[in-house]
Amino acid sequence: AALHAAGAPAFGAPPPGGPVEAFIGLAPMRNVTGDDWPGWYAGHRVLPYLRRAADDGTVTAGEADVVERVCERLPELAGPAEPPARLHGDLWNGNVLWGADGHVRLIDPAAHGGHRETDLAMLALFGCPRLDAVLDGYREAAPLAEGWRTRVGVHQLFPLLVHAVLFGRGYAEQALAVARSADRL
Repeated sequence: AALHAAGAPAFGAPPPGGPVEAFIGLAPMRNVTGDDWPGWYAGHRVLPYLRRAADDGTVTAGEADVVERVCERLPELAGPAEPPARLHGDLWNGNVLWGADGHVRLIDPAAHGGHRETDLAMLALFGCPRLDAVLDGYREAAPLAEGWRTRVGVHQLFPLLVHAVLFGRGYAEQALAVARSADRL
């Protein structure tokens, strides 16, 4: 919550002195900026990885249609507008270190300005010990907008498609299932 509260000048903004040409894992990630989260998220986080997955044959053109529809509907699916938060950007359990001193440390970021629900959705996607306690503590420090649980899948499209590009069809199927579910909202 404190990291997110630090804010960012725009969606996609790298941290001060950070690169525009960055990485999430081994996948390239461009930190270009925008002022509108739904449009920026679709154009700079979801669709580039969908296109790459389609170009690689991991997703068929017919399957890509559902993700594209969700991207078109993001303004209605995204929930209330929020200012850009400073995201970790690759917040899965492997990048969360639980210290013997009781403190938690975050490592290996793909930091950029984004929507804070994206980091939380990624924690849920790949599992985090004591996730309920983490989310309770987060919401105590920084309440989330009504309906945030219904938006988790929308925020998981980005990491799922990155993983589809890096690791193949299994993640593509997860991304498509999430997109189909969001498309029904």
